[in-house]
Amino acid sequence: MLGPVPPSPPPPLVLVQGDEELLVDRAVREVVAAARAVDPDVEVVDRAELTDADVIDLGAATMFGGLRLVVVRAAQDLGDELRDALLAYIARPMDDVVLVVVHNGGARNRRLADAMKAAGARVVSVPRITRPRDRHDFVVAEVRRAGGRISDAAVAVLLEAVGSDLREIASVCEQIVADTDGPIDEETVHRYHRGRAEASGFAVADAAIAGDLPAALTLLRQALATGTAAVLVTSAITNGLRDLARVAGAGGGSRYELARALGMPDWKVERAQRAARAWSDEGLARALRAAAAADAGVKGAAANPEYALETLVRTVVAARGRPGRVAAGAGSR
Repeated sequence: MLGPVPPSPPPPLVLVQGDEELLVDRAVREVVAAARAVDPDVEVVDRAELTDADVIDLGAATMFGGLRLVVVRAAQDLGDELRDALLAYIARPMDDVVLVVVHNGGARNRRLADAMKAAGARVVSVPRITRPRDRHDFVVAEVRRAGGRISDAAVAVLLEAVGSDLREIASVCEQIVADTDGPIDEETVHRYHRGRAEASGFAVADAAIAGDLPAALTLLRQALATGTAAVLVTSAITNGLRDLARVAGAGGGSRYELARALGMPDWKVERAQRAARAWSDEGLARALRAAAAADAGVKGAAANPEYALETLVRTVVAARGRPGRVAAGAGSR
């Protein structure tokens, strides 16, 4: 009787091409998981910025043998020397090293992506999802990934309720499959969101961005008490702040013109325009930094995710405002 088939190691060269952050992260994690299935002690080098020492180590034999995996992120931003060093390695890759190169698909440093393809790399394409049909297909795939099935009509309702952020869509799909039995239809989605409408991440985000600290904290506690995932709260606040930044940075124009230019619904543009009047660029930047820190916190960096969320809400409310406006108005009376 034949035994189980041993797992296959990932190829020595893997190119992840595209700029859809969620899918890039997944692709990299899947390669790491495949490497660990073959060698649980695989050495993983995954840094925000590649260094000269990393490139030197890339071509050196490991001291104790075994597999090594090196992830090069944002390859399009590498300087000429590091790029050329990688090109030299790609021409002669080592058998005990898995090199994962992440490139956004643009023109800069495209030679790296082309060299990976010419060398026979496995190519994982993760282009940004912008078209409605692509978002529809993403929802269907996410629900299937979580072990469920969803109707086309339910997909439309879910997207209308959640928006276009892929991380939030993925989280909601996972939650709704876990919380329901059988195929997901329109009523399932409506029922799911009705139970959380007043205590959703969006409600917390709206209150915090509007500067209403008591309401934001109350809604946050209600959201957590009713099972809303912490990552959905940070995602909603981040998305709200990003909408403000995009609309504020786009300059003037009607909400319809900005909606077409930014690829946003006109009602969302109008809401962001109203909210942006109470924010300065410095305040937005401070709030976005806090949102990034809280997102990392709720994903494991913080000992207490609830405290990380409360700190985020307080920071966002404190960051709101345009210094000098009140004083200017008072002086004109």
